[in-house]
Amino acid sequence: MNQLTLVLPFALTPPELASDLARALQVPSLEILLERNSSHRVTEEDGSNRLLPHESWLSRAFSAGASDTAPFAPAMMRALGVAQPDGYWFAVQPVHLQLTRTHMVLGDPRSLNLSEADSRALFALVQPYFDEVGKPLIYAAPDMWFMRADDWSGLRTASPDAAVNDNLADWMPEGDAKRAFRKLQNEVQMLWHEHPINEARQQRGLQPVNSFWLWAGAPAGPGAAGGGSGSAGSGGNTGAFGAGGTLAVANCPAWLTLLADPSLRAANVEQVLALPAGANADAAVTVVLGELIPVGKAGDWSPWLAHMQQIEQQWFAPLLAALKTGRLASLKLVFSSHLKLAEFTITKGSLRKFWRKPALTKLTP
Repeated sequence: MNQLTLVLPFALTPPELASDLARALQVPSLEILLERNSSHRVTEEDGSNRLLPHESWLSRAFSAGASDTAPFAPAMMRALGVAQPDGYWFAVQPVHLQLTRTHMVLGDPRSLNLSEADSRALFALVQPYFDEVGKPLIYAAPDMWFMRADDWSGLRTASPDAAVNDNLADWMPEGDAKRAFRKLQNEVQMLWHEHPINEARQQRGLQPVNSFWLWAGAPAGPGAAGGGSGSAGSGGNTGAFGAGGTLAVANCPAWLTLLADPSLRAANVEQVLALPAGANADAAVTVVLGELIPVGKAGDWSPWLAHMQQIEQQWFAPLLAALKTGRLASLKLVFSSHLKLAEFTITKGSLRKFWRKPALTKLTP
């Protein structure tokens, strides 16, 4: 394989915990990869972006230029086999909002466990209202619906992972259509409030579905951003990650899993390294590992350490070996935190920099 990019959200550590986490980690392969790089770059968000740094990076890779938007909805629709009439489409995800003592927070959609039956019943309840206000709603999967809103194309929305567990007021959609959105959201919340489906969910120990999250808006139809790329294997459809690139994922949120090659949605290192270079020798494979996202966003460092140890064994060590033997020509690591993104490029030649002592200091940029 010529090029491989490994994206690991929330791999970067906060300065106040850096020394403690470094002492607890036993990741010798990662230490070598971080120190013996051929290039290293750190960028920082200004705090106004409505995506997490790794999502901004993926957005640029996906749509060749976007960084503060997430134009993923049409590609998700294609992945789910949803017909795409022209227009501007948003992803609509059923969610749980929780009232704390001082503010409202968005619950993690991963923990919603919404069944097909419950989702379809909640969808049927609100679909007529969406139609009434001129915002057609399409059911695609229990955790993923889509809404057309051509006149809301200027609405700036946030990703669920950016907003989860934070003050909801900081992440609500912005733009001229924000009042119309709030009216629609309030109507849905009233229709679902204390509905028998939610009462039954609570009796089963599940969170009520009391609102929806709107994001990932983009125009659909011919020429839409993020058209399907060449196949990872034989030239078929691979999902919708940029032109000429292949996306593989493991343990990622549902929306990102939909963008990946269907055969690489629970990828492992051997499967990825076995991919052919394809007709374009410069075409890269991008792998996103998502297991650190929920624990990193929550600052839950005990499971973070456990996940990092597993990633060392399952990914860092095999990738280091592949670089040494020449099976892999170039490896790019893309690590992030809440606001920072660090990119490392490693080659077989850069591994010869023996004078650079393996260390984890670059995990805290």
